[in-house]
Amino acid sequence: MFRTALLAAASSLALTGGASAQDGEAAQLEEVIVTGSQVTLTSPYPGGQVARGGRVGLFGNLETLDTPFVFTAYTEELARNQQARSVGDVLQNDPAVRVSKGFGNFQELYVIRGFPVFSDDMTLNGLYGILPRQFVAAEFLERVEVFHGATAFLNGAAAGGSGIGGAFNLTPKRAPNAPLTRLTAGLEGASELYLAADVARRFGLGGEYGARLNLVRRDGEAGIEDEERKLTAIGVGLDRRGDRARFSADVGYQDHRIDAPRPTVTPSGAVPRAPDAEANVAQPWTFTDERQLFGVARGEFDLSDTVTAWAAIGGRRGEEENRLANPTAAPNGSLSAYRFDNTREDTVWSGDVGVRAEITTGGVDHRLVASASQVRSRSENAYTFSSFAGFASDLYNPVDVAPPAADFFVGGDLDDPGVTERVDNASFAVADMMSVLDGRLLATVGVRHQTIETRSYDYNTGAPLSAYEGDATTPVFAVIYKPSEFISVFANYAEALVPGQIAPAVSGGVPVTNAGEALAPFRGEQIEAGLKYDVGRFGGAVSLFRITQPSAFVENGVFGANGEQENTGLEVSWYGEPREGLRLIGGWTWLDAELTRTSGGALDGRRPIGTPEWQANVNVEWDVPQVEGLTLEGRVVYTGEQPVDAANAVELDAWTRLDAGARYGFEVAGRPLTVRARIENLTDENQWVAVGGFPGANYLTLGAPRTLRFAVSTEF
Repeated sequence: MFRTALLAAASSLALTGGASAQDGEAAQLEEVIVTGSQVTLTSPYPGGQVARGGRVGLFGNLETLDTPFVFTAYTEELARNQQARSVGDVLQNDPAVRVSKGFGNFQELYVIRGFPVFSDDMTLNGLYGILPRQFVAAEFLERVEVFHGATAFLNGAAAGGSGIGGAFNLTPKRAPNAPLTRLTAGLEGASELYLAADVARRFGLGGEYGARLNLVRRDGEAGIEDEERKLTAIGVGLDRRGDRARFSADVGYQDHRIDAPRPTVTPSGAVPRAPDAEANVAQPWTFTDERQLFGVARGEFDLSDTVTAWAAIGGRRGEEENRLANPTAAPNGSLSAYRFDNTREDTVWSGDVGVRAEITTGGVDHRLVASASQVRSRSENAYTFSSFAGFASDLYNPVDVAPPAADFFVGGDLDDPGVTERVDNASFAVADMMSVLDGRLLATVGVRHQTIETRSYDYNTGAPLSAYEGDATTPVFAVIYKPSEFISVFANYAEALVPGQIAPAVSGGVPVTNAGEALAPFRGEQIEAGLKYDVGRFGGAVSLFRITQPSAFVENGVFGANGEQENTGLEVSWYGEPREGLRLIGGWTWLDAELTRTSGGALDGRRPIGTPEWQANVNVEWDVPQVEGLTLEGRVVYTGEQPVDAANAVELDAWTRLDAGARYGFEVAGRPLTVRARIENLTDENQWVAVGGFPGANYLTLGAPRTLRFAVSTEF
C-alpha cells in the first residue's frame, strides 16, 4: 500500500513537471540551484573536486555554511581524474574515513568517527537500501556525499544496522548542459582491461530534459597475484529541470565477480609480519559473485512560491554467491582455514514523501519540513561449512588444497535459499529551521518518530526465530551563527538509531548459541560543536564531537549488547583551489575511543578494535604552468596504531601510503584527448591497513601492492 502511494505520488510529480515544460520562461533557463531542493545539485568549488554543499536529509540540498553539521561532497570530476573504481576509492580522499571489508566477505565497508557504515546502508539519491551490497562502481556517480555524525533524525535509521558515526549519500550522474560523448580505455596492474562509455544529451527548447548513459567493463588481473576481476555496469539517468517542477529517475545494473579474491586474515595472538603486497593466500576455488538491479525515481513540485512537495521511490533486487576460505594466522604465519559457501537474495523497497514551506512570523523566517519514509527488505540466505578443523596453509608460502566437502554445518539450501530476515522501518519527521538577524543566526529543531520491525527465521525450516517490534523518537537541536559571510560557528545535539543486529551463526570458528536472534535497536547520542569557513575558492571545517553507542559482540558464545563505546574526537578538513592551478584536499582526525560498561568492567577504558588515535590525508593537484594541459597529483594517507584485540594487548603498526599521478590533456585532429597515469602505493609498502570493521571482529586487511593505472579518454 505504501509503495503504491509513493509510486503514484512520484508519477504525478513527473507528469506535472512535463506540463510545466510549456512555460516559455522556464524553457530559457539553465539548471537553477534551489536551496532545499531534493533533485538539483549545489555548485562545485573552483577546481571541481568538492561541491559547496550536499543533501542534508529531509532538508534537501543546502550550502555548507547553512548546515549545522560537517559534510563533504566529492565530485564526478575528482573520481574520474583519480581513475576511481568504486565508492571506496573516492573515500580514500577523506581524512575522517577509512575503508575496510565486510565480515567474512568482500563487501566494501567504511569507517567514520570510529563506527562502520555498510555499503548497503548508504543512500542513493536520498533513499536507503537500494544500492548494491558489496561494491558500487564509481562510474554511476555524480557526487559522493560524506555526512559526519549521528543521522537518525535527518535520514532515519539505516536498515542494515550501521551508520552511527556518519552517513553517505550517492547522487547518480546527470546530463550536463553541453552534449557529452566520452570514451575511455585503460589498463590496470598486470592485465586488467578497462572500457567505459559516458554519453549524455539534453533536449527541449531550453535543455530542460536530460539523459545520460554509462557503460563499464573491467576484466583481468590487477595487482594481486591470480586475483581475477570481472565487472559489468550499466547506468541510465533521466532528469527534468524546470522553474516549478524537477524530476529524476535512475536505473543501474551491476555484475561483479572476483575469482580467487585475497581474503582477510584473522590473527591468533600477535600480528604476523605482513606478506608481500602482491601475494595471495586465496584458494583457487574461492570466488565472490554479485548481480544487482536497482533504481530510484524522485520528483518535486513547487505548489507555490513558498511551498514545495516531493516524492521518491526506489528498489533493488540482488543475488550473491560466495565460496570463501578466510584463514586464521599464527604469529609465525602458519594458516588454518575452512570452506564457507553462501548464497543470498535481497528484495528491497524504499520510499520518501514530504513537503517544505517557507514562512515568516514576527521577524523570524521559518523553513518548515515534514517527511515520511519507509524501507522494507527481505533477505533469503543459505550457507554450508566444511569441518571447522580446517586445512593448513602458510601466509608466506601458500599451499593450494582441493576444495573440502562443505557438509559439516549446513543452513538452508544453496540452490533455493529461504527467507531468513525481514526488516520494516517507517518514520515520520518534522523540523523547523529558523533564521533571524538577516540570516546570520539559524536554529534548527526537529523530531523523527520511527517504528522498527526486525524478524529472523530458521535457515532450514523457515520457522520464526525471534522478532523485535518497537518505536523510538530521535530529536535534533542545532544552531549556527555567522559572524561574517565567510564563517559559520555551529553546534548540534543529535541521536543515532539502528535496528538490532542479527546474531551470526559462527564467530571465530565456534557456533554462536543464540544464532539468528534479533537484538533490540541500538541508540546513541552525539554532541558536536565547530567552525566552518568558505572564502570563495577554498573551504573547510573544524569540529569537536562526542558520540556514545552500545556495542555488540560475542561473549561466552552469546551475541549481545555487551557494552558501550564512547568516541570523542577532533576533525580538521580543507578543500578547494586556494590559487589557480593548485588544488588541495586534506585534514586529520584525532579520536579518543573507549569501551565502557563492559561485562564485569573487564574491558572498561580499552580502545575498540580497529580505532586509530590519529589519521590524516593530504591530496595535492598542480597544473604545471610551463606545460599547458599537464597536471601532477600526489596523495599521502596516514593511519595510526590500531588495537587488534579487545584487551588492547596487540596493536597493528601505523602505516602510510603514497600515491602519485599525472594527466595530460591535448588535441589530436581537433578532438580532445586526455591521458591519465596513476600509481598507488608508490613505495610498494607491505602493510596491514585495517583491523576489522564489523563490530567486535579483528580480521586484518592487507594493503594493495604498487599498482599502475593507465587510461586514455576522448570526447566528441
